[in-house]
Amino acid sequence: MEIGSRLKALRKERKETQLQVAQAIGMGDRHYQRIENDEGLPGLEIFCALAEHFGVSLDYLAGRTDRREVAR
Repeated sequence: MEIGSRLKALRKERKETQLQVAQAIGMGDRHYQRIENDEGLPGLEIFCALAEHFGVSLDYLAGRTDRREVAR
């Protein structure tokens, strides 16, 4: 699964718009749209902010695991 697909699914679960997610993590809405549409990859800072916003691990967001939990 691509990062964009995971982001879209997580966003829809929370009933948020692309604009709401972008604003919540301090990025432009068009940049977020490109990431969600798999037209580019987020930088490390944005990648971490997205994982934190959605409460999932970086590995889950990257599609490396299906476990959402963040290691503590």
